[in-house]
Amino acid sequence: MGRSEVADSTPLGVCRMGLAYDGTGFRGFALQPDQRTVEGVLAAAIEKVVGRRVALAVAGRTDTGVHASGQVVSFEAPITLDPARLTVSLNSMLGPEVVVRDARLMPNDFHARYSARWRKYRYTILNCAVPDPFIARTSWHISAPLDLDALHLASDPFVGEHDFASFSRKLGDGKSTVRRVFESRWADLGDGVLRYEIRANAFCQQMVRSIVGTLVEVGTGKQRPGDILGMLCARDRSVVGSPAPPHGLCLWEVGYDDVES
Repeated sequence: MGRSEVADSTPLGVCRMGLAYDGTGFRGFALQPDQRTVEGVLAAAIEKVVGRRVALAVAGRTDTGVHASGQVVSFEAPITLDPARLTVSLNSMLGPEVVVRDARLMPNDFHARYSARWRKYRYTILNCAVPDPFIARTSWHISAPLDLDALHLASDPFVGEHDFASFSRKLGDGKSTVRRVFESRWADLGDGVLRYEIRANAFCQQMVRSIVGTLVEVGTGKQRPGDILGMLCARDRSVVGSPAPPHGLCLWEVGYDDVES
């Protein structure tokens, strides 16, 4: 994304924004014809403030119903842009459904997707007999008891570099499904709330939801922790569990060389 000139001869730089959003009311992040998407409403709001069309780059495209706490986008903007004013204006138009956590001008070679070194997702499960209406939009309620020890054991094999074809939607375009996972772990937050956290250099489409759906089968005894490695090696979508529902998933953080996300 290099410096360029527009009709008014104002030099352009790159604006980086950190976003949080509730994905419930959106058909995912990416623009789609005649659909309400995060990119659609955000780009329209930015254009009102900066007075020009913008093309958004995004760290990770989220699917329909998936949330974000630490999403990052970038776009070309006049170097005279006031990031603080932009933040206030966008939050007044889009909040609380979509919130700009921070905005700043960056070097011209910054790109929300290609400059990212890793992404971290969190998936939340409420494992108890009775649903909780206050977290129902952001968690998967499972009434059957889950074996947390089995979940811990089954999450370990995902760490490292693997081909995640078994845990991805079929790409059909020849793209690689090899990814490097740095962390894969469960945490018991109490009161029946379980959280799965996974951090990797990149993710395939529906990869996290497919992993969680399979891990839940382990937790309920339908699969064994020792089966996970074989599923990875099979490179066959039919050997793993159904994807977990989208509303329990949240893009939590994106890492860059400057450490801050």
